[in-house]
Amino acid sequence: MNRIKLLLILTWLLVLALGYRPVFSLNTCVECHKALDEKNSAIVEDFKKDVHFQRGLSCNSCHGGNPKIGMENPWESMNPDQGFVGVPKTSEVPQFCGRCHSDVEFMRKYNPKLRVDQEQLYKTSVHGKLLRKGDKKVATCISCHGVHKILPVSDPNSPVFDVNVPHTCANCHANTSYMQPYKIPHDQFEKYSQSVHGEILLKNRDRSAPACNDCHGNHGATPPGLGDIASACGECHSNNRDLFDSSPHKQAFKENGFPECATCHDYHLVMKTSDDMLGVGDKTVCSQCHFDSESKPYRTAFQLKAKLDSLKNSIRLAQNLVEKAEKAGVDVAKAKFELNLAKDDVIKIQSLIHSLSLERVAEVATEGMNKAQVVQQSGKEALFDLKLRRIGLGGSAVIILILAFGLYLKIKDLDSRSKLK
Repeated sequence: MNRIKLLLILTWLLVLALGYRPVFSLNTCVECHKALDEKNSAIVEDFKKDVHFQRGLSCNSCHGGNPKIGMENPWESMNPDQGFVGVPKTSEVPQFCGRCHSDVEFMRKYNPKLRVDQEQLYKTSVHGKLLRKGDKKVATCISCHGVHKILPVSDPNSPVFDVNVPHTCANCHANTSYMQPYKIPHDQFEKYSQSVHGEILLKNRDRSAPACNDCHGNHGATPPGLGDIASACGECHSNNRDLFDSSPHKQAFKENGFPECATCHDYHLVMKTSDDMLGVGDKTVCSQCHFDSESKPYRTAFQLKAKLDSLKNSIRLAQNLVEKAEKAGVDVAKAKFELNLAKDDVIKIQSLIHSLSLERVAEVATEGMNKAQVVQQSGKEALFDLKLRRIGLGGSAVIILILAFGLYLKIKDLDSRSKLK
């Protein structure tokens, strides 16, 4: 008899010796574990918050046994004849959870919306494949969801809540010594935290940004292949994906084995895009591959950036005129509306860059510059009209002053004459 069994019996005998007689309705699992020690008592308290407990399930729902017997001898309730299975081994966890979560009829009683293919998906994952080979260090269901305090995915305190997923994955993947045998990077979380995605999700707590599972999958977690990267990114950036598919880069990247999106934007360290990435020069993305100034790709990159810069410059000039007119008290509501339409064309070009179509970019740039020029002209006319009004007002003021001075002289002259009489 091991120490745990002995401790259980001694605890139960102590309870009986104190004269405590639990009624039949009490759960012997709960009563015994509460009295064992701090660790087991904490398990009981945690389970009260567990989604399974909230749905009416109890200890025996997972571990088997009969919690309604064994008042005199707790081992009766943990008899294998009563279906008791105890704590599963690491290799048995997916199947242990899958007994219910893969059963369509059973899950329909508790949560009809919940998928019942998680166990099968897990078997296809890197984690699942390694587990079947005997690797007990890989993540299983409880590594991510917890054990006795499993919370709904929608609960902000759940380790698999969107905002918490990167931290949950980092428990293993950011642990240098733990990941060393697998010969894979362990700086993914550090890079992700600095990325535009990490900034939005972790700092701003905006759940629209992707976490680890949005790209790698949930139960079927696996590293994306070269083709899969674009598919993952394309789930959010579908327009850019379609434009890239129509570009010369599509075939070139495939022939050279380049990952599509990641070649320019990186993997986990995806930084906020900037127009400085486009064109030619040491800091541009284009120049990483196209550094021959005589080549067509080099000239295309230069021209694409030139078109974008021309539009932005036209908008900047129009913006300055609109601001001057607004400060002068001129109604610029219509000009601002037109200016925003021109700014929308900048955004269109920033996306169209993925097509590498100089013709399409030039067309949108021309449309935008025409809008900006209309605003510039309106701004110039408004300022000129304001200037004329000010000149007219100034001239009127001078005339009024002259008339007033003349009237003053006339009155003074009349006053002098009246005194002479």
